[in-house]
Amino acid sequence: MGFIGVGGQGTGHLLGGAWTYLAGGYTARKDVQVLAVCDVWRPRRESTQQRVNQHYTQTLGQGQYRSCEAYVDFRDVLARPDIDAVLIASPAHWHATMAVMAAQAGKDIYCEKPTAVTVREAQAVLDAVRRYGRIYQAGSQQRSEYGGKFRLACELVRNGRIGKLQSIYAYREGGAIAWPTRLGNAQPIPAEVDWDLYLGPAPALPFDGNTGAHRFDLGELNWGQHHYDIVQWCADADATGPVELFLEQGKSAYRYASGVTVYGMPYPGEPVGMDGGVCLVGTEGRITVDRGNLVSDPTHLVKEPIRPGDFHLYRSDSHSGNFLECVRTRKRPICDADIAHRAASALLLGGIVKQLQRRLKWDPQRQEFPDDAEANRLLSLSQRPPWRI
Repeated sequence: MGFIGVGGQGTGHLLGGAWTYLAGGYTARKDVQVLAVCDVWRPRRESTQQRVNQHYTQTLGQGQYRSCEAYVDFRDVLARPDIDAVLIASPAHWHATMAVMAAQAGKDIYCEKPTAVTVREAQAVLDAVRRYGRIYQAGSQQRSEYGGKFRLACELVRNGRIGKLQSIYAYREGGAIAWPTRLGNAQPIPAEVDWDLYLGPAPALPFDGNTGAHRFDLGELNWGQHHYDIVQWCADADATGPVELFLEQGKSAYRYASGVTVYGMPYPGEPVGMDGGVCLVGTEGRITVDRGNLVSDPTHLVKEPIRPGDFHLYRSDSHSGNFLECVRTRKRPICDADIAHRAASALLLGGIVKQLQRRLKWDPQRQEFPDDAEANRLLSLSQRPPWRI
């Protein structure tokens, strides 16, 4: 494997972090060998390379054993024929471009959320993964982790335990991206950073001294895909999307062809749900889930087990483990490019209605706003040459 972007999120995956659920991260797995790390910040990539090589030296007992190289340009990682898969944890504006290029290079892909920053980018990722026959796992780990709470909530709803599903409170509204005209006060670019490569498809903005990941997003672009991934899963909408978008109390809202309405806000008076969760409201009760809680009204709804003859969803108890299993077997991951594309699109459509401040019709099959040129222009965003997908 190669790791592209080794800031906090990428290093957590690589060496162990709160969201990786395995001590030591991918480096500690006996079925993975980390051959490359990549980052535009030299101290970051060199220190990460050193930590990986120290780990292999200690565990393999081969003195100055070295297996991992450090790169500034992700294209050098993709060019290596001995790398089977990459994990992309770069800033969000790079995710789709890197994923498409990785698929073209024949690599399997684990990509952090958001999958893309525009609907057309999300489509491009899906098209590339299909065309080149690659395994793609989105970093929507709630489908696998947290003791199966999210899967159980969806199974309870899909088995009719709350009656007919009527509405979903997503706790977060949709998100979008807009290139700023400036970041801050211009400063000299330090020698240890490739600022032009950091910006990539973003405009040629001046360096402002911030060594963290700049966020070009509006609304909930960074966190929201976790919530809308569960919205889509529980609404049985992994292969489709909403048909109408509007504003409710100033927040983005959605209506699906099934009649289910999604509100980009918390359920009134319900504290559970903010941490990646949703509140699912039916004709006979409601269920609310987040990373730490699964509750219902009436309370007995979440206590009744799913029976063997009931409907069951794809089960995974390790998101990274599911990815690696699918790399080996070529099975479909629990959160593949088809699912990620639809979840990202739902999130991004909410960002569009927030920008336009008016009701919109959406065709989830054609993936366009019928007879609405103004809204359709927001499905894509210009990229700085030479970056094109």
